[in-house]
Amino acid sequence: MILQFAFHVIIWTTWTVYALASAETPIIAQPGCNSTCGDIEIPFPFGMKDPKCYLDKWFEIECRFSSRGLKPYLKSFNLEVESINEDVAEVDIMNPIYHRNCQNNKAKPTVINLRESPFVYSQDRNKFLAVGCNNLAFLQSNGTAVGGCVSVCDDNEEVDDNFNFARDGCHGRYCCETSLPHYLVEYNATLQDLKNESVNGKCSYAFIVSNDWIQVQSYYYYWSDLMAERFNELQSVDYVRATLEWEILNETLANSTLQIPSDARCHESNVTSSTNTTTGLRCLCPVGSYGNPYINGGCIAMPGYFDKSSRGKRWAIVGVSSSFGSIIVLLCLWLLYKAVRKRAIQKRKQKFFKKNGGLLLQQRMSSGEVNVDKTILFSLKDLEKATDHFNINRILGKGGQGTVYKGMLVDGRIVAVKKFKVEGKVEEFINEFVILSQINNRNVVKLLGCCLETEIPLLVYEFIPNGNLFQYLHEQNEDLPMTWDMRLRIATEIAGALFYLHSVASQPIYHRDIKSTNILLDDKYKAKIADFGASRIISIEATHLTTVVQGTFGYLDPEYFHTSKFTEKSDVYSFGVVLAELLTGKKPISSFRGESKGLASYFVQCMEENNLFDIIDKRVMKEAEKEHIIAVANLANKCLELNGKKRPTMKEVTLELEGIKRLNKKSNAEESHEEIELTEIKDYQPWTGYSTSTPFPTVSSETISSHSEIIPIITLE
Repeated sequence: MILQFAFHVIIWTTWTVYALASAETPIIAQPGCNSTCGDIEIPFPFGMKDPKCYLDKWFEIECRFSSRGLKPYLKSFNLEVESINEDVAEVDIMNPIYHRNCQNNKAKPTVINLRESPFVYSQDRNKFLAVGCNNLAFLQSNGTAVGGCVSVCDDNEEVDDNFNFARDGCHGRYCCETSLPHYLVEYNATLQDLKNESVNGKCSYAFIVSNDWIQVQSYYYYWSDLMAERFNELQSVDYVRATLEWEILNETLANSTLQIPSDARCHESNVTSSTNTTTGLRCLCPVGSYGNPYINGGCIAMPGYFDKSSRGKRWAIVGVSSSFGSIIVLLCLWLLYKAVRKRAIQKRKQKFFKKNGGLLLQQRMSSGEVNVDKTILFSLKDLEKATDHFNINRILGKGGQGTVYKGMLVDGRIVAVKKFKVEGKVEEFINEFVILSQINNRNVVKLLGCCLETEIPLLVYEFIPNGNLFQYLHEQNEDLPMTWDMRLRIATEIAGALFYLHSVASQPIYHRDIKSTNILLDDKYKAKIADFGASRIISIEATHLTTVVQGTFGYLDPEYFHTSKFTEKSDVYSFGVVLAELLTGKKPISSFRGESKGLASYFVQCMEENNLFDIIDKRVMKEAEKEHIIAVANLANKCLELNGKKRPTMKEVTLELEGIKRLNKKSNAEESHEEIELTEIKDYQPWTGYSTSTPFPTVSSETISSHSEIIPIITLE
């Protein structure tokens, strides 16, 4: 390390000396082509006017006069360009804002469509944001909702058009945000009133916006009172900044005379739309140079950095000679720096450890309150090694709470490491950790430990290999289909785990985000509930939890929407949606009769109109007894009651499902037995003499269990 540092010092000194004599201006545009529009640089493959100045039509820039001077536009999409960065293949554009109930007759923007182009909305650099009171904002692509969020206002609080933002950021009160899906190339936004009122009189906005813009707002919010003023600017503008990623499509390369410089470092990328299988190319200048890697002469060697010219060599010799006299001093300074840095890192870790409740956790471990092995506290070094320094290729999934990475510990165990986005209260983190570390339920993902040496704690869970229920249900593999028996078993396992959390754990735990993506499947496709980031531990005496509304579209309890009071029955409602998913094979927000609707409301409607079997999955209809389908459907319908008090408890739901599961198993056994008997007598008795008219026993609460708490269900007449 010391020699490496000394080498860099020499290079730096050489560069400083050489830079005085050999500064060059990099070439960014083709010969004879303008490289600027106003004060914005236009690097190749972008260009203006002459086709030789740009690679193809997608990269054509039109320089237009405006009240703000000359401004460049992506001609194919009529989008204003803020900046172009060829080094990272990004372009900042002015993206349209979708309005609702706004004055000045704001025109609704058209659908933004980047299909077949080399551009895609950057998932890492953008967010979908909605601002306003009691809004239900949907991000739609190709006619399907791919994301959204809810922003609410208190009924008893007056909110003017300046938006009095809450002190918890843009997380659901007056303002909400959500991440973009992968490969978004076409979208529009819709805004609906959460309270089903035709007009609430408040102006609302929805838009895709760059993270940099959000951070600017956050800066003003936390350090002054200007955040409301900044968001109030939305009333007078129609566009905000967003970031697109781009690449050179292989199809373009095949149909053009473009010659990538031989010294450029290029690699194939796959950031285009999932509907377009064509891969593309991204390039960088070689190490030791900078500039535009898509044009001959665009990459310029940094002064003194491996320059092969005779002039460069002369100045390199001068630089090296002038450096040797200070090497000894620099080595001493380096050793001192290493010692100070090591001490600073150690103090920083100790600070975070105390701040995150490490001392409290150690005390509870030593007292036996936390009954787990000593590997419960992981070091940051161990987790960085396990996840390859949190490499993006190790990401298993992203959510509102944080990002989950796959890792391998030194002992060979495969784990999932959750890295949170937002810092929470230490007491809540420790309490949650203590409770979850003592949970011993085979259908709850096991918490292995945590790391407290970072600014925000990291949680380590067992790794579940077969993805989540949403993927398995809606992207079915014909080699391993989702059978009725598996659906019934998974439903029973989920219900049992929720019953455990609500009633058996030492303190009741409300999950608060039950959905099919948070139900993982292990190597034997057994269900395990995961993602307790939004969960809360409550006292045994408490009946509800009052919080800011948060959750996932399609699964949220409507009663929770209006009261902000989360009860154990709110988890029951979310489970009812999952049960409806298992029965119908439909997504929580799907297109029914050409209209996007929530599965829960449509399922209840079908039950009320006696059209249940019109919505049931074909495989379920083929494999399951109608009596069993009706029994499970009735149970789902009760879970989806709008009045939470009328919903069953998870204990009642579990007993009901266990009973249906036993009847289903008995029915399968009888069917198998009948097939064996028929095979034995087929040589002696013709099939025409065989009768299968004996009815199946009526499904009722008595046949399921002797427990009086079970809710009776409708029987098949």
